[in-house]
Amino acid sequence: MRLTNENILTAFREAAALQSAGSFPAAADAWRRIVAAAPTSPEAWRNFGDVLTRLEQFAEAETAYRQAVARKPDAVWSLWGLAGFLHKTGRWREAEPLYARALAVTPDDPALRLAYGHLRLGLGDFAAGWPLYESRKGLPGQGADPPPLRNEWQGEPVAGRRLLIWPEQGFGDQIQFVRYALAIQALGAEVVLVCPPELHALFAELPLNVLAGAQTLTLDEPDYWTLTLSAPGRLGVALADVTGAPYLSVPADRRAKWAGHAPRGAVGVAWRGRGTHPNDAHRSLPSAEALGPLRQAGANLIDLTEPVGDFADLAAIIEQLDLVVTVDTAVAHLAGALGKPCWIMLPWFRQDWRWFQGRTDSPWYDSVRLFRQAAPGDWGPVMASVADAFQARG
Repeated sequence: MRLTNENILTAFREAAALQSAGSFPAAADAWRRIVAAAPTSPEAWRNFGDVLTRLEQFAEAETAYRQAVARKPDAVWSLWGLAGFLHKTGRWREAEPLYARALAVTPDDPALRLAYGHLRLGLGDFAAGWPLYESRKGLPGQGADPPPLRNEWQGEPVAGRRLLIWPEQGFGDQIQFVRYALAIQALGAEVVLVCPPELHALFAELPLNVLAGAQTLTLDEPDYWTLTLSAPGRLGVALADVTGAPYLSVPADRRAKWAGHAPRGAVGVAWRGRGTHPNDAHRSLPSAEALGPLRQAGANLIDLTEPVGDFADLAAIIEQLDLVVTVDTAVAHLAGALGKPCWIMLPWFRQDWRWFQGRTDSPWYDSVRLFRQAAPGDWGPVMASVADAFQARG
């Protein structure tokens, strides 16, 4: 159908409906017709860019986003569209001034502040990143809902005070940042750490008061509380302050339970994450068969994605392994926190801020080595590099 001024609005509605319904190929066709008929519409170009990004047609998507910015250079939604695209596709330095321009227009938009916070943290600018990162609290989809308590900790002196740390986000996030509960306790606080039941036995090995089951707890009012991932910002942690020494250990009963489970020299592999993660399609391997080069290189593989119990059980198995090879999921953080040699395979698209850019090591974990995907969806060269590195270990 040829679009005219009379039916362009109807075409907009139909394209938007297809996009909202997740019918991205049909939506792309619809928006392509619209921008051909109405090339001066920045809204159409922005929507077209969003759909093309979902279809991983990245070159055409970038063109669409730039068309939107060219036609509406001061609109937050046009600037944010291009900034987000550049951010997701690894061009973080190019995204930075666009985010800054958008925030200058709407400095209090929490979702925009959070996106920019991820970027600043990924660039190593923790001083700017942590305050922006606080915008995640209460945002839909962030898993960072505050507890119904007063007196959120803002970094006040805590010696002699009772401070409650409330869980948030995923298991890997909590494993990575529980280290700062220890740092707060070292300042003289009486720390009460709340965690999901799956982490309780593992975290109970820490010299902290650890409670499980945030949804069922009845707590006395603490002097202060903080979310788990707010702690480093409240402590004023800079990138140079991050240390990678191990800080978790395996409970004795789980070590006994799993004794002899893994053969000598075995390599644990986690080829997929939890399917509920928004980037799981990109961070996970297409199947366990993709691990073939590592197996052919002589590795005796144990699949760590198979359910074994809680994270204390998994830690007991990891402790027996020679090496862990994993995608970016909680297994990576657990292995790193235990000090187990761990090779993490990172996706090209929407790479997490905490791994920074251009590094093969991680300041968070001394035992970690990073293998980065060079092109979207192309795990073959990554697995070849992992297999070569395994053979080079001798």
